[in-house]
Amino acid sequence: MFRTGYHLVDISPWPFSGALGVLGMTTSLVGYLHRAPLTWVCFFGFLSLFLLVFTMIRWWSDVVVESTYLGCHTSLVVRNLRVGMVLFILSEVFFFVSFFWAFFHVSIGEISMRTVGQWPPVGVKAIYPWKVPALNTAILLGSGMTVTWAHKAVSVHNKCPAGVMNLNSDSKTIDREEYSLLVEKGACYQKQAIASMALTVGLGAFFMCIQYEEYYMASFTMADSAFGSTFFIMTGFHGMHVLVGTVFLFICTLRLYYRHFSFNHHYFGLDAAIWYWHFVDVVWIGLFFAVYVWGY
Repeated sequence: MFRTGYHLVDISPWPFSGALGVLGMTTSLVGYLHRAPLTWVCFFGFLSLFLLVFTMIRWWSDVVVESTYLGCHTSLVVRNLRVGMVLFILSEVFFFVSFFWAFFHVSIGEISMRTVGQWPPVGVKAIYPWKVPALNTAILLGSGMTVTWAHKAVSVHNKCPAGVMNLNSDSKTIDREEYSLLVEKGACYQKQAIASMALTVGLGAFFMCIQYEEYYMASFTMADSAFGSTFFIMTGFHGMHVLVGTVFLFICTLRLYYRHFSFNHHYFGLDAAIWYWHFVDVVWIGLFFAVYVWGY
């Protein structure tokens, strides 16, 4: 790193253990769908979930230590991380494009059959869009506002000194009163950032609870025609992304509390979480108008 400016990652077991955890959960799901013994499916599934969560905690801890305390994430490393996050979000965009393509393909195909075809298909009662789906849209749009508020507060707090005052009486760049005002301002913006991030995490959890209730009250299932399968796979994958984004933001809230993003510390981790959350918001707006409003 000292010669190139890039961080040479040490040997780590976490990619291997994470892959084993994901493989175990996938195997458990396939076993459940094929009616394997429920005891073994639950045991193996929870064991894989524990391994995956343990891996996430340890892996994130290593990255936080490397970036915040060891100084391994130089400006070149951060630039590459930003490019990697942008490319990852781009890949997620095309991931959802495939589902939108499938939805419009089957829906336009049914409508084009005139008197024979119908969308939604006969026997499927679509969910009314201006009740629960509209509430979920308002929740996600509100969470987008609160997370943007947090981002602005962190950017201001990052420019305010928050450590122990270390000024020589001979050479002062600012006087003590001005320094105290800067410290007070930084603490105020840190509190605002933590509050808005916590509110965003709460809104994400609330969204998932309402989504679960919507699934529970739906009059159709994934097995009910192409409408049911595309509806549940699109909204289900979006809900999974909301879950990942909520965990991501929760970790950033903890890091805000421990002042990992204060006074000239780069905060790419927070940037990545906020970019990801805005992507989730945009995808939901597309789902709301395409699947709920137009599909109704």
